[in-house]
Amino acid sequence: MLTKKQHELLLFIDSHLRRTGFSPSFDEMKDALGLRSKSGIHRLISALEERGFLHRRHHRARALEILRLPDIEVPPRPAPSDSPAPVPDLPSPEMLAGVVDVPFVGRIAAGNPIEAITAETARITVPADMLGKASHYALEVTGDSMQEAGILDGDMVIIREGAHATDGQIVVALIDGEEVTLKRLRREGGEIALVPANSHYETRVLPAGRVSVQGTLAGLIRRY
Repeated sequence: MLTKKQHELLLFIDSHLRRTGFSPSFDEMKDALGLRSKSGIHRLISALEERGFLHRRHHRARALEILRLPDIEVPPRPAPSDSPAPVPDLPSPEMLAGVVDVPFVGRIAAGNPIEAITAETARITVPADMLGKASHYALEVTGDSMQEAGILDGDMVIIREGAHATDGQIVVALIDGEEVTLKRLRREGGEIALVPANSHYETRVLPAGRVSVQGTLAGLIRRY
């Protein structure tokens, strides 16, 4: 599953390659997607490379190769005819009312902690009934330490933003201000236990001051 920005970038690179024969610059990609900095483009390209849509030749300047395009593409423009073009069926406000866009902010480890959450680069659409009144964001899961809780590698988790959680909730935990991980929270006196849902992983027990809750699990999206 590609986010909207990943899909837009992939199609822009493909169009540029077909038109010019070489890949666009980072400034061109940034401007085409309306992003403020090139760091967002770096993250999008890395995500497309990890998903097998794009190959980057690291030792050659501006060398991007499209490996495949998404299954759903824009249909070809119809040939001109004398008859008027049919008016497309647009989704009604009632149809759109059941979905909400939330920011996709990067990857999170369901295993050993990895990089901290990145700045927002794209948005994804989720069912509105999955969310409450609080702010939410989406993260892609890497690793298998929460598989016994039904959270698998590659899943997209929807997180309810907030710094408070009750014992037993699955949370996004920020450790030492640098690493994030998805674990079940348990308080033990002045310490916090980050408990995996996989017997092959050990519980991490840390002083409470080293751990801050970034949000709690609100839902999960899986692509089959």
